[in-house]
Amino acid sequence: MRKFLALFLILSITALAGAAFARDVHVNGYTRQDGTYVQPHQRSAPDGNFNNNWSTKGNINPYTGQPGTKTQPSYNSNPYGGSGGYSPYGTQQQKKNGW
Repeated sequence: MRKFLALFLILSITALAGAAFARDVHVNGYTRQDGTYVQPHQRSAPDGNFNNNWSTKGNINPYTGQPGTKTQPSYNSNPYGGSGGYSPYGTQQQKKNGW
């Protein structure tokens, strides 16, 4: 029984540690449609929660030390270039096509 509890404890700690590291995502450098090059960087993993972003007021980016300044989501910006609003849930056309 003690071996089972020890194994359970080790697996639990490993799972929690893995979840903590899954919050950061590496973004490769890319060129926007307007020709602007965006350098590679780290960002918080997308989860649909505005308050979990480093740019949100009250949070601090652990890589740059910069405090967040945003107080509300900006639905009119598209982080992948182009114009129009961006939604992490996809567009109606993407949903229709099963993307």
